[in-house]
Amino acid sequence: MNTHHQQITLALQEAAAELVSTLSNRKSLITVTRAELTPSNDRVTFYVSVFPESAEGPALGFLLRQRGACREYIQDRVPMRRIPHVEFAIDQGEKSRARVDELLSE
Repeated sequence: MNTHHQQITLALQEAAAELVSTLSNRKSLITVTRAELTPSNDRVTFYVSVFPESAEGPALGFLLRQRGACREYIQDRVPMRRIPHVEFAIDQGEKSRARVDELLSE
């Protein structure tokens, strides 16, 4: 992956994190953990972790409803020719890492 692609991906992740922080109702903690941008820059998936874990379903539903707002937010903050299609998903890798940490601390 080239440096420009990495910079754009990081800028997208930061913009999404800002938006989520602004729109969140604070009933759960939603953190954008990483972003994956396709090589053609036409689709970005933001991976999130949610605390408490029981709030994952409602939080993901909320984020999916905010995809249009996220695209508009990105358009105002990230210099791109075409704004990518936005998706949100639960970061399973982060959940696995947290579980390993929990087991190691026992």
